[in-house]
Formats: sequence, structure tokens, C-alpha cells
Amino acid sequence: MFWGLGRLLTLLFCCVVLANQLVPFVHPLNLLVNLAGGLLLLIHVLEVLLCNRSLKGRPHPWRDRGRILLFGVFHLQTIPAPAAPEASSHA
Repeated sequence: MFWGLGRLLTLLFCCVVLANQLVPFVHPLNLLVNLAGGLLLLIHVLEVLLCNRSLKGRPHPWRDRGRILLFGVFHLQTIPAPAAPEASSHA
């Protein structure tokens, strides 16, 4: 439930940033919203770059990359960890 709420709030914030682009808010607020939106986008791009190798084995890696760009860590937490290879014991 926590990850779903995080996704919803992230999507809502993206809508606020887009609305600010269409109809700018009052002067100090529009700059702060643009700055926060730009920083969030930068963080999400870094998350995609850092997790790129782990997405290669996924069925739809480009869809995952798009969701990481939109939701960030809230999508990363829903991706199951890759199974670790079992160590074979030689006795």
C-alpha cells in the first residue's frame, strides 16, 4: 500500500509540474515547482542509469525504464530481485 501511495503522490506532483508549465503559478512558486520537478527528473534519470543492467533480463525493460522515469524508487521496489545462483558444494 505504501508503494501505491508513493506512486499516486509522484504522479500528482508530475501533474502539478505540467500544470505549472501550461499556466505558470505566481512568481516565487513557479520557480520552486520547476526546480523541484527538474531535480526529481534528474534523480529518476540517475535511477534508470544505475539500474539499467538489472533491467536487461526483464520481459519489458523499456516499460520498466519508463515507469522508473515516472515513479522512481516506487517502481524499483516493486521489481522482484533477481534470483541468486545457488552455490554448488563439491565435497
